[in-house]
Amino acid sequence: MILTDTHTHLYSEAFDEDRDEMIARALKADVKRFFIPAIDSTYTQSMLDLEKKYPDHIYLMSGLHPTHVKENYREELDHVKQMLAQRKFYAVGEIGIDLYWDKTFLKQQQEAFRTQIQLAKQYQLPIVIHCREAFEEIFEILEEENDEKLFGIFHCFTGTKEQAEKAISFNMKLGIGGVATFKNGKIDQFLHEIDLKHIVLETDAPYLSPVPYRGKRNESAYIIEVLNKLAAIYNMVPEEIANTTTENSRDVFGV
Repeated sequence: MILTDTHTHLYSEAFDEDRDEMIARALKADVKRFFIPAIDSTYTQSMLDLEKKYPDHIYLMSGLHPTHVKENYREELDHVKQMLAQRKFYAVGEIGIDLYWDKTFLKQQQEAFRTQIQLAKQYQLPIVIHCREAFEEIFEILEEENDEKLFGIFHCFTGTKEQAEKAISFNMKLGIGGVATFKNGKIDQFLHEIDLKHIVLETDAPYLSPVPYRGKRNESAYIIEVLNKLAAIYNMVPEEIANTTTENSRDVFGV
């Protein structure tokens, strides 16, 4: 059984004390593939160092996270462009719109999202979308950019069944993580109606720990809890969920 964590911030400061041990726990739990989303240029070197240390397991993305779209966002976008031109990445992400904390930079977030979608198309890469209280704004831009070159993952999907179907219509897989295990997470109520071919697993570590670790630091090994929850939802054995979602991740990332 090979599990794929399609979204984990292994370079996060939250892991500075025990990063190698945490990765060892994940590998022992059959999590063999880690896809690492970018936040901004300040994390680039940490990401590259991680890849150098675990070349058989780490796959990097390049991108500017919407909550890090500030006054200097054009410089940050230039950094993304430079990185994509220099070397191989497996996705442009995480990108999108986040209106939960602050709406000040909405226009800039929209511009950064569009720009990065176009970069992904240029390099024939998937996008990995971050959406928080911004489904309408995200879908509006996806509608504008929708063509055969648009594909990717709707990371940490927390919407309704209708929003899930709409995301899938834009050639997106749904990234399912700890929220599926929450009592008030709601997505567990309709996921069985979504074909498993549209689903990939993720942790978003160190955030959004699944039950029974909710409220504690998340780590990639905890993807087992998400796997078991989906096995219950789909009434399938965990190995089958693992195999299918890993195949789905290969379809998206090409590796």
